[in-house]
Amino acid sequence: MSPRSVFLLSTALAFAAPAAFAQEAADPTATPEAAVAEAPGSPDAELRAEAAEWFQPIPRAAELPSGRPMTQPRIELGKTLFFDPRMSLSGVFSCQSCHNVGLGGTDMLETSVGHGWQQGPRNSPTMLNAVFNAAQFWDGRAEDMAEQAKGPVQAGVEMNNTPDNLIETLQSMPGYVELFQAAFPGEEQPITFDNFALAIEAFEATLITPNSAFDQWLMGIDGAMNDQEKSGLRAYLDAGCQSCHAGVNFGGQEYYPFGLIEAPDASVRPEGDVGRYQVTQTEDDQYVFRAAPLRNVAMTPPYFHSGVIWELEDAVRIMSSAQLGTELTDEQATDITAFLGTLTGEQPQIVHPILPVRGEATPRPQPISLPANAPAE
Repeated sequence: MSPRSVFLLSTALAFAAPAAFAQEAADPTATPEAAVAEAPGSPDAELRAEAAEWFQPIPRAAELPSGRPMTQPRIELGKTLFFDPRMSLSGVFSCQSCHNVGLGGTDMLETSVGHGWQQGPRNSPTMLNAVFNAAQFWDGRAEDMAEQAKGPVQAGVEMNNTPDNLIETLQSMPGYVELFQAAFPGEEQPITFDNFALAIEAFEATLITPNSAFDQWLMGIDGAMNDQEKSGLRAYLDAGCQSCHAGVNFGGQEYYPFGLIEAPDASVRPEGDVGRYQVTQTEDDQYVFRAAPLRNVAMTPPYFHSGVIWELEDAVRIMSSAQLGTELTDEQATDITAFLGTLTGEQPQIVHPILPVRGEATPRPQPISLPANAPAE
């Protein structure tokens, strides 16, 4: 196991509370290093320089790590698919159901509710800024957002659909035929399950939250964070939280045992969910999860993959104990929580699309009481 593992805060928290932003906006073309160089006399210069070694501000726009194109027609198609409940067998659940753009990209439930009103096994992670994560899902089983998009559609506990029924549904609506042709020009059969996922990936890559109070501060605006929030950043760094939760997304890159030093209570880390072990079948991956990205963390309770912790400060204390083997003072816990609130960025402003009208051949919604993964008629 990596030496970094002996440090830290892993898989939890899915968070952040809107912070009071500085009135002056940061220069989006600047860099943290330039901000430090340009303001050597700033009282925050030393702390900012240390923070710049670990963190980067969220850019105004993102590109897919794969280099796949993000054309406007593809993004518009992805947005339409994301909000369309007819992508589920019952016609009830859409991507938006569990990843509500207006709720920080989550559903704010302990675990999500899907087909047949079944409750899923894990808390729904945010898809905001997911483009910056190394992999998707708590256990990292999806390499990218396109692969992730295929999972819930087919999961019996979620949308309970099949690729064949999905394609039949899309092909039956002239509006979708046109949207796919525009998004995937020149393809003989543009409506495919792969293209469905690629379109959703392109849309989700636009769901980023730049210009947080922390980003403004990192770019050189001293007043973007108050004294308590700066003290929280100092405590965050001193505790070693950045060993797992760093980079542009404050996490989302590597995997760590949840309970590195001390296993949390079984209600927080259920014994039946062994995390990444279910993916790799490697003994060292027992109770290992991807380090949760902490951007917008205060907006997205409840926390951890179990979704049983509703207060961010409680989650901070659990992580300190379980991952670091230390007990934070009341002041440290409160200050770190205040700092995490500065990670809330500008939320995406999405206009709900007008969805294509069904055609005569469009499959009808199936009863929601059907058993999981029941075939469509």
